[in-house]
Amino acid sequence: MVNLNTLPTNLPVLYVTFSAEINIKTTESLIAVMTQAANRQVQQVYLAISTPGGQVKEGMNLYNVLRGMPFSLVTHNVGSVDSIGNAVFLAGETRYAVPNATFLFHGVGFDIKGQIRLEEQDVRDRLDIILSDQKRIGDVISANSNLNDRSIASLFRTQQTKDTSWAVDKGIIHEIRDFQIPPGSTIISLIFQR
Repeated sequence: MVNLNTLPTNLPVLYVTFSAEINIKTTESLIAVMTQAANRQVQQVYLAISTPGGQVKEGMNLYNVLRGMPFSLVTHNVGSVDSIGNAVFLAGETRYAVPNATFLFHGVGFDIKGQIRLEEQDVRDRLDIILSDQKRIGDVISANSNLNDRSIASLFRTQQTKDTSWAVDKGIIHEIRDFQIPPGSTIISLIFQR
């Protein structure tokens, strides 16, 4: 794990790069870095993110923890932000995307491995979980953009990849801009074994 205890307190800006699936391991690692940044009284964290998405539970955890941190959070889509990654991205107070970035939206699903028999109650239970997760994600999107519930429901019904012009128009990002780290900046790069 990255040890930020060697950094000076009150660091004006810390840059963090995150290019990974959202799962328990990556979530715990990112939260640990963010917690250490808060403990070191970093004033602003600039999170460069690209993610194929992942687990809804972990993504919602990240969103809520990031929103609760005592520093200003800037998120910057440096490639593609997909699926539950959109909720994590929307945790940023200020949000940017590089010109060729994309945002992928789709409905929540679940994987079935092996031969599984589903009866009516099983299907109803799974559907309830899907609809509940979609509502939670939809609430995050509507609270942090100018998309209404009907538009969000449409994004969930059909998989859609959107560009940065659309993202600016819908309030997902505040500005399209290149990602640039100033010389001499402090950077933490989270790297995960694949």
